[in-house]
Amino acid sequence: MSDTPVRVRIKPHGTLVVEGALEIVDNDGNVVVPPPAKTPGTTKFCGCGHSKTWPFCDASHKETPRGT
Repeated sequence: MSDTPVRVRIKPHGTLVVEGALEIVDNDGNVVVPPPAKTPGTTKFCGCGHSKTWPFCDASHKETPRGT
């Protein structure tokens, strides 16, 4: 196991950017593969609830009025 912690950044509109290796599993224990990232080694999770690729961010927050 690496001594380097996984880094989670909270961006405006609620996007959570995870930097580092991680395994994502659903409630049944199945591995969930995130969509390709613009920046290798990062995974962006939706925090606004409007993503069509939930739980991953698809930038829908840019089209959503703030506070909805």
